[in-house]
This record gives sequence, structure tokens and C-alpha cells, in this order.
Amino acid sequence: MKIQTKAYGLVEVDERQRVTFPSGLFGFESIKDYVLLDADKQPFYWLQSVEVEQIAFIIINPFLFRPDYELDIDDDLVRDIGIESPEKALIFSIVTISENGAMSANLQGPLIINRDTRVGKQGVLGDPRWKTKHDILEELKQTERAASERKAPSC
Repeated sequence: MKIQTKAYGLVEVDERQRVTFPSGLFGFESIKDYVLLDADKQPFYWLQSVEVEQIAFIIINPFLFRPDYELDIDDDLVRDIGIESPEKALIFSIVTISENGAMSANLQGPLIINRDTRVGKQGVLGDPRWKTKHDILEELKQTERAASERKAPSC
């Protein structure tokens, strides 16, 4: 199918790229159908609305920059979209890019997608460690620093 996108204009997409959010996303509850597109810059993706060309979100796998990320999600939420084991879930965070170019990720409101059925839901995490704005580059630096400290030989 062909869809009009915010980032790339008219593109051909495979049905396997389609993701449905029956409840929509927070603030966009009426928009249910999206496609997942590779972004020009990895490790980012676009979550593009099929219905409204101007509605598109940059998303990222939060485990790439926060390996300690934990999702304490209500069982009903994952059951609603048919996820019975963690291996069946794709997890993404919505990225915001500020006017000065800083990139932050919403770790409090993850997108959880059933990888088999491509049905998703946005969760809300109550854990105070996870905020709506995590500086991606800063978190990545901290993760790399912690990893190099673990590898450093002790005297």
C-alpha cells in the first residue's frame, strides 16, 4: 500500500509494517493506524499515522541507551494486546527533539507492541525513575561510562 508520510512523502509500505493502537496514543486517541518506518538515522524509527500525514513520531528502543530500563506494566494492558511473554513484545519510547537539537525520550509512557499481531498500546509507568524526558545522549554517555568503569582493571 502507498501512504503519504511526514518525513518521506509518498512511500510504499508492506502490510507487515502496519501497527494498530486500538486506544490510540495519549493525546491522539482518535488515530489508530500507523506504520513503522526505518528512519534515515539509526537507531531511530518513524511511527507514521496512516490516516493523518502530519502525525508522525520518532521512536527508539529505550534499552539501547538505558539497559537497566524496567517495565512494571499492568498485566491487563499486555493481555489486552495478546502478549503472553516478554519475547512477544516490541518496546519503544517516543523521542522529542527540542529547538536546540537535544533529544529526549519518554520512558514513562512506553509503546508496547505485540510483534506477532502488530497491535499496540501505550502504557504509563509509575516507577519514579522513569520520566517523560530522558536526555538520550547524556543517558548513553552514563551507560558507556559505567561499562568502562566495570572493565577497568583495579590496582
